[in-house]
Amino acid sequence: WDAEVKQLRIHKLPPWWQSNWAYAIYINLLIFLIYKVYKYQLNRQYIYQEALKLKEIDEFKSHFFTNISHEFRTPLTIISGMTDQVLSKPEKWLEKGLGMIKQNTLTLLQLVNQILELRKLEHKELNLQLLQGDIIQYIRYISAPYQSYAENKNIQFHLDSEPASLEMDYDPEKMLRVISNLLSNAIKFTPEGGRIYLQLSQRKKELKIEVQDTGIGISASSLPHIFDRFYQIERPKEANPQGSGIGLALVRDLVELMKGKIKVTSELNKGTSFVIQLPITQTARLQGEQPKSIEYYPISVAMEEDSLDTKSHTELPRLLIVEDNADMRQLLIASLEEHYQVQIARNGQEGIEQAIDQVPDLIVSDVMMPLKDGYELCDTLKKDFRTSHIPIILLTAKADIDARLSGLEKGADVYLAKPFSQKELLLQIANLLKVRQQLQERYSQLGAVAVSDNVEDEFLQGVRQSIEANLEDADYDTVQLCKAVGLSKTQLYRKLKALTGFSTAIYIRSIRLKKAQELLMTTNLNISEVAYAVGFKTPKYFSSAYAKEFEIAPSAVARKTLN
Repeated sequence: WDAEVKQLRIHKLPPWWQSNWAYAIYINLLIFLIYKVYKYQLNRQYIYQEALKLKEIDEFKSHFFTNISHEFRTPLTIISGMTDQVLSKPEKWLEKGLGMIKQNTLTLLQLVNQILELRKLEHKELNLQLLQGDIIQYIRYISAPYQSYAENKNIQFHLDSEPASLEMDYDPEKMLRVISNLLSNAIKFTPEGGRIYLQLSQRKKELKIEVQDTGIGISASSLPHIFDRFYQIERPKEANPQGSGIGLALVRDLVELMKGKIKVTSELNKGTSFVIQLPITQTARLQGEQPKSIEYYPISVAMEEDSLDTKSHTELPRLLIVEDNADMRQLLIASLEEHYQVQIARNGQEGIEQAIDQVPDLIVSDVMMPLKDGYELCDTLKKDFRTSHIPIILLTAKADIDARLSGLEKGADVYLAKPFSQKELLLQIANLLKVRQQLQERYSQLGAVAVSDNVEDEFLQGVRQSIEANLEDADYDTVQLCKAVGLSKTQLYRKLKALTGFSTAIYIRSIRLKKAQELLMTTNLNISEVAYAVGFKTPKYFSSAYAKEFEIAPSAVARKTLN
């Protein structure tokens, strides 16, 4: 026990999975996994962004082709329709029709040229063809047709030039594309009574071209994108939504090809200003004769109104044409005026107001219009009991199934795609009016009206109840009935005429006589008592009206009842 005590220290090593090199491996694996997850998420985000970008490009292209088809379809409809009018009635439509055909042919040609030029610019295949000449004189020359067009729309057009002339190098065709695009847009989006300024000035070695208008302007969100290809500017309701989405993109590319700059400023409801700065050089060959610009034949309002048949055809059905394109209005007037009384409205809002006020027999409307489009017009009128019975034909360049379904869902009776056949349009109108005639036959049987969810049934039920509640009042007439149902005399007359074939006065009298027939057949009241009970002032007039209505004297009905 007195032996010396000795100590032995033993150091126990950790297992391999808890060693330093193991922890180093763990850390490296964690870093590697985090990196892999990060790369995976980054790739997912990249793929997602690429998908969004591709979808956006696809939507842009889809909008582009939709709008470009509209730009093609409308002129083609006018060319095709006016050709038929010129062939069938050359004495009336030869001069006007050929002018419209040429104008719309040039519109198509200009559109095709813009598409081709944009493609050449993308592939760097478009080159300048510079000539040296007086550019001020040339711009005056190519802007003259637009000045006339602006005046026809009651828009003031001012052209101011600080130098009276300026010799410089320029490409006539490219300059024409730039000026025509800017001026046509300015006129298109400037309302009546507005102003457009084309100002030319020289600053050192630069030519400044400014196109300014007092139109509807461009929103701040759209302004950075207006020169993007296929981009559709967000326009307010009062603007015409049509456009191909390539005009301003072409303008920018052409200006840059000419080594110039373009900028735009705009404010909603105040106007837009495009400013172009081009370098002045004088190295190209001298220009010979003045190059020819694309011709333009604006259709004036007076010309359109002159084409309406001013003769009174009160026996013909009344049609309301709702169309913002002057040439299309001309074509529809030419196609329909011999068969129907024609009224016109120049936008959807005006069409709604005229339909409610005048209550036409049928409406032919475009879809793409300012203020209210054709879908809104259709939806509004079909939900209004004053106009719910009016058949509506929608005409549009949007021929896809979704557009057709949208129109039909809004209550359109027929959806016709441009270009359409005049014969088809006339046949569709005739069929709709025939269906309405069948509806008249139903409602002319006074007992056919019953309480239901049908708007027309509800309307006639309300009219009948108002009349029947005042049967004994001999002074109850059209004026009192109008107050009861909340319609003007014209609206009530045309609504009843469309549904029943009866005028308001005749309809009131028919309800009175129908009740008289019931009293004669079910009661022992004499003829005088029945006459006063249904609101006739004298038994003599009652007997005459009853015999005319039922082709039997009331006394004969009374005798049968007594027997």
